[in-house]
Amino acid sequence: MAIVHATTQSFEQEVLHADKPVLVDFWAAWCGPCRMLAPVLESLSDRDDFKIVNVDAEPALAMQFGIESIPTLLVFRNGQLVNRSIGLVSQPEILRLMQ
Repeated sequence: MAIVHATTQSFEQEVLHADKPVLVDFWAAWCGPCRMLAPVLESLSDRDDFKIVNVDAEPALAMQFGIESIPTLLVFRNGQLVNRSIGLVSQPEILRLMQ
């Protein structure tokens, strides 16, 4: 899994035009549950593609997708939002989101 910091400028190309499902993690460095989720996401590094979006650095993206709590995971397929999870989740839950 390639971990990429998505930005407002890169989001369309890297997520909406991706040829495979993309998991997007909206997070912030000051967020305890976000830091707890990081190793879970890293443990999936050989499975799929995911992007991370720092809500402090990219508030327009957070607003565009209605992010009110973090961490929030969004799954996109063929440019469409197909799944959403809010809060700390386990590896099996993330794998279910990606199906």
